[in-house]
Amino acid sequence: MDWMNQTDDRILELLDESGLDLSPSVIAHNLDYSRSWISRRIDKLEDSGLVEADGTYYHISEKGRDYLAGDLTAEEI
Repeated sequence: MDWMNQTDDRILELLDESGLDLSPSVIAHNLDYSRSWISRRIDKLEDSGLVEADGTYYHISEKGRDYLAGDLTAEEI
């Protein structure tokens, strides 16, 4: 999928490895990106179903875990 980039993979990996609900600010801090960049990327990930929101916090979805595990390709998203 041409809209996905390295930041998206790093966001998904952080959410998966932490097992936590994280805000865009916390994600940005841990990945050393700006909060605005993370917010734009996480909106796209949410629209595609790879992450889910709980208020202002985000966690990886089952679809996101499937993508990381290689059970779902970017083209299938």
